[in-house]
Amino acid sequence: MTDRDEGRAVIEFLFLGVLLLLPLTYLVLTVARLQAGAFAASLAGREAGRAFVTGRDDGDAEVRARSAAALAFADFAFDGGTSVELACDGTPCLRPEGRVTAVAAVVVQLPLLPTFLVDRLPSSVRISSTHVQSVDRFAP
Repeated sequence: MTDRDEGRAVIEFLFLGVLLLLPLTYLVLTVARLQAGAFAASLAGREAGRAFVTGRDDGDAEVRARSAAALAFADFAFDGGTSVELACDGTPCLRPEGRVTAVAAVVVQLPLLPTFLVDRLPSSVRISSTHVQSVDRFAP
């Protein structure tokens, strides 16, 4: 008696394995990139706020904050699609007990999408983070 299904289990396993493995791999890549965007936005906002309150004056503080945010975004390989907005609760910004709000945002492009889909479907996610930093009460 011969078995006509002999050898088909390997083919079925490979077919189903590839069929299930490709979407799962894409899901992992997408979630990892979105998580990197969340970490980058959070770190950039926090570091921008911290760098701002350690500046000598408002102009110097803004340059320091933007540089710190750019470094944070670069650490997670986000070179474009990033922004940092800085706002103060009064003037001058660096007065004792003043509050500085840093809003960092990054646009995360979904990985491995073909160009014909990018034009027709949403292919990116905007992630933002807000950080409020207080100026030292005894700042000079």
